[in-house]
Amino acid sequence: MPQSKLILPAQQGYDRWAPHYDRKGNRTVALKQREIGRLMGNVRGRKVADLGCGTGTNAIALAAAGADVTALDFSPGMLAQARQKPGAGRVRFIEHDLERPLPLETDAFDKALCALALEHVAKLDGVFAEMARICRPGGEAVVVEMHPAMFLKGVSAHFHDPATGRDIRPRSIAHQLSDLVMGAVRAGLRVVEMNEFFDEGKYAGWPLLVTLRLKHAAV
Repeated sequence: MPQSKLILPAQQGYDRWAPHYDRKGNRTVALKQREIGRLMGNVRGRKVADLGCGTGTNAIALAAAGADVTALDFSPGMLAQARQKPGAGRVRFIEHDLERPLPLETDAFDKALCALALEHVAKLDGVFAEMARICRPGGEAVVVEMHPAMFLKGVSAHFHDPATGRDIRPRSIAHQLSDLVMGAVRAGLRVVEMNEFFDEGKYAGWPLLVTLRLKHAAV
């Protein structure tokens, strides 16, 4: 008989997930990777901050594309996995919780990326304000998140724990689209592009992912 889901504090949940995180892809992850590549564009010679980097897949790919990458995550387990990957030596990894001000210099980055991390952040205004602070005038921020509609279907970040057979869910917050958009606007970031992507599988017809490309409004 299947055991019930177990909701854990987000950091603890991702530490548990870390050894299994990269083992099995899914539509959300595949779509995320495709859109990140498109939205980030040419990063050669650019300074990039990856906020909530997880196991480092995006950070390492960006570094391989020629970016100078600093990647942050609150999970020691996820960072341990990231540091073991080929190409990880080109990335500066920092253990840090996005709920707190970033340990990064003001106006120091050309681009910032935050992918599938904001559902674990209670106060979005702080993260968007920090993105605006670290990006130099004319810089851009890219946000990729599970669409808030998925929470109406009971979907959030989760994994099957092979050790216990349970569905483990790092604690998530059901933000609304307006929370994402207005968080960016209040931080002085201009929405250049916004897209919603619909599921073609189990939740066909429901929006699966939302992406934002934001620009420093000072320019």
